[in-house]
Amino acid sequence: MSWLHTMIVIPFIFALFVPFLYKFFTPRIHTGWFVFIVPLLLFLSLLKYIPTIAEGKTVYHSVPWMPSLGINYTTYMDGLGLIFGLLITGIGTLVVLYSIYYMSKHRESLHNFYVYLLLFMGAMLGVVFTDNVLVLYVFWEMTSISSFLLIAYWYQRKKSRYGAQKSMLITIFGGLAMLAGFIMLSMITETYNLREMFNQVDVITAHSLFLPAMLLILLGAFTKSAQFPFSIWLPDAMEAPTPISAYLHSATMVKAGIYLVARFTPIFGGNAEWFWVISSIGLITLLYGSINAVKQTDLKALLAYSTISQLGLIMCLLGLGSAALYFGYGDEATVYAAAILAAIFHLINHSTFKGSLFMVVGIIDHETGTRDIRKLGGLMGLMPISFTLTIIGSFAMAGLPPFNGFLSKEMFFTGVLNASQMNIFSMDTFGLLFPTIAWISSVFTFIYCMILLFKTFAGRYQPSKLEKAAHEAPLGMLISPILLASLVILIFFFPNVLSHYLLQPALIAILPIFAESGGIDVKISAWHGWNTELFMTLGIVGLGTFMYIYLKKWSGVYGLFSQRWTLNAGYDFAIERMERFSEGFTNQYMTGFIRDYVVYIFAVLIVMLGGSLWLFDGIAMDVSNDAPISLYEGGVVVGMIIAAITVPLAKSRLTAIIAVGVLGYLVSMLFVIFRAPDLALTQLVVETVTVALFLLCFYHLPEFRKATVPMRFKLTNLIISIGVGVIVTIIALSANSTRLFEPISSYFENSYDLAGAKNIVNAILVDFRGIDTMLEIFVLTIASLGVYTLIKLRLAGRD
Repeated sequence: MSWLHTMIVIPFIFALFVPFLYKFFTPRIHTGWFVFIVPLLLFLSLLKYIPTIAEGKTVYHSVPWMPSLGINYTTYMDGLGLIFGLLITGIGTLVVLYSIYYMSKHRESLHNFYVYLLLFMGAMLGVVFTDNVLVLYVFWEMTSISSFLLIAYWYQRKKSRYGAQKSMLITIFGGLAMLAGFIMLSMITETYNLREMFNQVDVITAHSLFLPAMLLILLGAFTKSAQFPFSIWLPDAMEAPTPISAYLHSATMVKAGIYLVARFTPIFGGNAEWFWVISSIGLITLLYGSINAVKQTDLKALLAYSTISQLGLIMCLLGLGSAALYFGYGDEATVYAAAILAAIFHLINHSTFKGSLFMVVGIIDHETGTRDIRKLGGLMGLMPISFTLTIIGSFAMAGLPPFNGFLSKEMFFTGVLNASQMNIFSMDTFGLLFPTIAWISSVFTFIYCMILLFKTFAGRYQPSKLEKAAHEAPLGMLISPILLASLVILIFFFPNVLSHYLLQPALIAILPIFAESGGIDVKISAWHGWNTELFMTLGIVGLGTFMYIYLKKWSGVYGLFSQRWTLNAGYDFAIERMERFSEGFTNQYMTGFIRDYVVYIFAVLIVMLGGSLWLFDGIAMDVSNDAPISLYEGGVVVGMIIAAITVPLAKSRLTAIIAVGVLGYLVSMLFVIFRAPDLALTQLVVETVTVALFLLCFYHLPEFRKATVPMRFKLTNLIISIGVGVIVTIIALSANSTRLFEPISSYFENSYDLAGAKNIVNAILVDFRGIDTMLEIFVLTIASLGVYTLIKLRLAGRD
């Protein structure tokens, strides 16, 4: 196993030790200090790969998982994976440091918090470093489950449970769709390996499953990255603790969909469908998020909608830049490839300023007891460091200099302006919409950034509305946002360091057509003269300032739209209707009578199996090769039939128990006849114990009632019983008469040479299907733990 594999596994392994560290060291040492080592070690390990990746090399390792099915645990690192790995571990390190001071070691279940956090970190690393689509899906769903646990961390709150459920339903729905898309791709290419799929782009494009596979994969990406209309889960996920919001919803989980789109651009890029779906959905999401952010009164809700908006911006750029693959390598391709570069650059910038802003909002909530903008104000003098950090973060998000957001926002404007001049994909008709909507969205972005800054820190201080007197946070809580804010400024002045070492390799990973040339010659600078992009920025500042000043005059327009017609209302209505339908439907067949349930099961069995045998001509009767039935074998069978009939007709429990025992012993006789003494011995032991237990239990039960109850004839019972008997008999005879493959018994008969075992049955259980046996034991272990937990809770008096 390579170091890249080990890096993915380390968070999972360390998560096993967190509960013990919490138990033995709390409250003397905060559990976070132990966890802090993990992302820091991983981040430092990834830094050493930067020179290798910058030289155009990649890191590739493969470990067999299911080689017979072509499924291997393959890790792959290129420029794109490295950026995401650095964000996951780097932001993760700062979030853990921040959480040490934010999360109380006395009042919080820190072991749960850090276990969930490490599970999520390991799953995200698995997503960005795996090269097998099925393994990628496994890690993808692990991020959904671990984020569900993190969002529901304060599970006592109804809103936390609601937000966690919504996020899981939407993201797992998208994940299942994505899995279907992966399966379609594997059917087309006959491989699960991404690198091999990249080599069959022509085959994929020409296939009839191209469009369905593309749409299903995009469905997974859009749900994870909160793209319209699936963006409704992200604001409700803000019920999670602020460190989680800063980690999941600014730098990692919501960027997983961005990663997926970027990773599959070499396969689907250059096509009109891919271009239009991604760029248009991204643009709509940008507009939707920015408009809705302005009306929010909760600081975290404002940041949630701002995140939706910024994710839409990045997604739109990825869609626009994919047009470079249509032109192939050349000047036109270089022009549109700049949009991809802008997307990657803004991805990094957004993680820095948004992570800092989330942490500052957490500080405000922690030190004042509220996030309600209507209760805040006048904190500038009381929290000067937080005020400075908010200036940096909000101005960067608004796209103002001297902050990194200004650089990537100007590149975004360049991308949409270039797109408006395309002469492909019908852009000559609709192209002008891109810069227009982008500019309008940026105006609203400027407004909500000003609301975040001035409504919180300017104005009049209102101590009576706060739960506690406002004061600056301790230094430990400020370190992480200060480091991120410092990066915001440093990137503005030294952006080309990123350009050479990170942006160019990521660009080549997304657009392989530039691999031979080493990327595109990009020099990021703050000044490009008095161009259209700069005038667009000046217009945003001017109109945005005007609209912010007169916010009260026009914000009433939000009240004109009924809440009944929002996406959230639609989601709630759909969930409520589904629950009502499920409850009504379930009440129809959940009658409480075992007979009804047996009828359902057997009826389905008759229809499905009988129909399959009939439709696919599966009935076959060939007894020519069957061994003759001896007299004593027939006698044993007849005895079994008599014993079975005796059980329901017995007038006393003792007779019924004896009949059951006779039936079991006669079965063991068949095992002896067919040369299976170990099975016969097991059957004899089990039957003896079972009969003894029956006798012990029935001894304490009352006698049979003497009253005679007349039994009514039920046609349904007759049809079901005869149908099941006939179907099972036909299946048994047909299976015995059909030989599609060589019998496997001859393979097991060679168990001594294969496994060194003289007992075939033991060899099958322990060696040939040892994994199956181990999992059965594992299931029993889980059941035992569940029983133990329920007993323990009952003894503790908990519900």
